[in-house]
Order: sequence, then structure tokens, then C-alpha cells
Amino acid sequence: MLGFSIFLNDEWAQEKEDYVEKMAGIGFEGVFSSLHIPEDDPSKYSERLKSLLDVVKKSQLKLMIDISGNALKNIGLSLDYPQQIVESGISGLRMDYGVEMKTIANLSNYITVGLNASTLTEDDYAELAKNQADFEHIQALHNYYPRPNTGLDEMWFLKKNRWLKSKKMRIGAFVPGDGKLRLPLFETLPTLEIHRYQNPLFSSLSLLRDFMVDDVYIGDLGITNQTFDQFFEYLCHQTILLHAASINEKYDSYIYNDHQNRKDVSRDVVRSEKSRMFNQTQDIQPDNTVIRKRGSITIDNNRYPRYKGELHLVKDELPSDEKVNVIGEIAEKDVPLLHYIEAGTKFKIDRI
Repeated sequence: MLGFSIFLNDEWAQEKEDYVEKMAGIGFEGVFSSLHIPEDDPSKYSERLKSLLDVVKKSQLKLMIDISGNALKNIGLSLDYPQQIVESGISGLRMDYGVEMKTIANLSNYITVGLNASTLTEDDYAELAKNQADFEHIQALHNYYPRPNTGLDEMWFLKKNRWLKSKKMRIGAFVPGDGKLRLPLFETLPTLEIHRYQNPLFSSLSLLRDFMVDDVYIGDLGITNQTFDQFFEYLCHQTILLHAASINEKYDSYIYNDHQNRKDVSRDVVRSEKSRMFNQTQDIQPDNTVIRKRGSITIDNNRYPRYKGELHLVKDELPSDEKVNVIGEIAEKDVPLLHYIEAGTKFKIDRI
């Protein structure tokens, strides 16, 4: 599942409602919010949460709320009455601290409960089991980390997730946004430090495919239009959208097209499957036969008779070759996505 964040630290606005509907419209399924941001005035949350719940219900999204201490009391709800929480439209409660395992176990029989994945222990798991928790409704949800250099180490994260999976637990985590960032630091909100400032789609695919994560939330308040388009293409058309610049407009027709990677995946390059067939009658003179940097777009020239016209995206740096023209560059922020163009994956290149 893919989700995004809506925070309640300022007044509800049409802009927020439009964002929720826009993201739901392309296939996002979940929303994350918080009721215990220490910098904020909790007394204003009840009305703002009602507005969020209204649009979440209308868009048929699942809402996970981060709580602690008296957070629920501030909005007229209580952990002692879980049925009321369910009826409010809240889909899940993420407990960071201060709630007993017995209470959590009871809640899991009514509603999805998110626990701090990073700090969950074998003893915690045993206590939940002893209190007859419904583990179908318990999710291990990692934190996001606003301060640079405090995000999780990826190897520790993977080890932790392997343990969580051994307990048959669903895992959630956060990736950075690249549009409107959250105060007070504005340094993005990833779970893993390696994802800070990275492309949100790349970071999402990284969590889903490499780190055993089931549910990914965009931690920050927004994404750019370019990134929205990338999620749209991925969710609606199963296509990786890349942005690029050509070195000369004469190469635009080769680059700015819909492509598909071959089913036999190459180590060093992404190979546009039908490019050779489309370009075989073209006169492609040797030109700009320089070192092929990571992210370079290349086309084989007349000196490569059998392969003339084949277009590649370079995954790792390659030496220059007099038979290969470098004709463009993938935007730096999109380059990591090349490693998620797999066998038969469709990809599309747009102009920066």
C-alpha cells in the first residue's frame, strides 16, 4: 500500500482536501496523521480531524493516526471505548509510547494498531500473544526522522524487518516528500537516512522491493508536480517516468518516447526493446562518443551495424566507445530509478 501524510498543525483548508482527493484519484490508499506533535496546540485538533475524516471517508482511504498520552481525549475519544474510535472513521492507531500491551492487545480486536517497529521486542510480542492480540490487526510501523543524520541505518533496518516478518507482521515506513516540507526543520521525513532528499518514488520502491516493507507513507506534506506524475504513471500505467535533457534537439525523437526494457535484463544498461527496429533506417553518424556516465542516454551509431539505433540508459559508468553516441542525460534525481526498471518494465522519458 502507498499512503501520504496530512498533519493538523494548521487550519484546515481547501488545499488539503484537494490534495487528498488528488492522491486518492491515482491509487494512493492510506493517510497518516498525528495527534501529538509537541509544537502544536492540541485543543484545535478535533475540528481539523473531523474535516480530514470527512474527505478520507469520501475518498475511501484508510486513516492511521499517531497518538500518545491524552491525545485521544483531546478529540473526545478513549482507548477504553474502541468501538467509538472505529465508528469515527479512524482506521488505525499508531501507539508510540505510554500505552500498556494489554490495552493494545484488546484494541487489536477492533481496529488496526501500529506499533513502533524499531523498538518492538520479543518480550513485547510475547505479552501481546499472552493477552490474545489479533496479529492480523497489528502493524509494525517505523518512525520518520526529521533531523538529518538520525534516520535509520539500512542494514539494521533490514535485520529488524526480517525479525518482524518472522512474526508474520505487516511493516510500514516513511519516505521523503519533495514539495511542501514539514516544519520546523524542513529537512524531509524519511525512515532511512539513505533516502533523505531522494526521489520519493525511488525511495518507495526501495522500501517495497529491497527492505520487506508492505506500507509506505510519504512523510512530508507534499510532492512536486513532476513527482506526482511519476506516481501517476507507476500506479495507473505500471510505467517508470524519467525526466531527461538531450544534448541536441536532433536526438529528441529518439529520447522523448514510450519505451520498454527487454525481458533479458542487462547488468550495465537499460535496453529500449524496440528502438533498434524503429531506428534501423536512420543515418546515425558517430557523435559525442564520450565516457558514458551513470544516467547517460546513448544510441548505437552507424559503426555498430547490427545494433544501430539501439537506445540505452546507463546504470553504471562505462568507457567511451566510438560506436556509441551519448545523446542525453537522465535528471540526477531520477537516476536511481534505473535500477527498478526490471524485465519488461515500461518506461517513459519526458523533457526536463
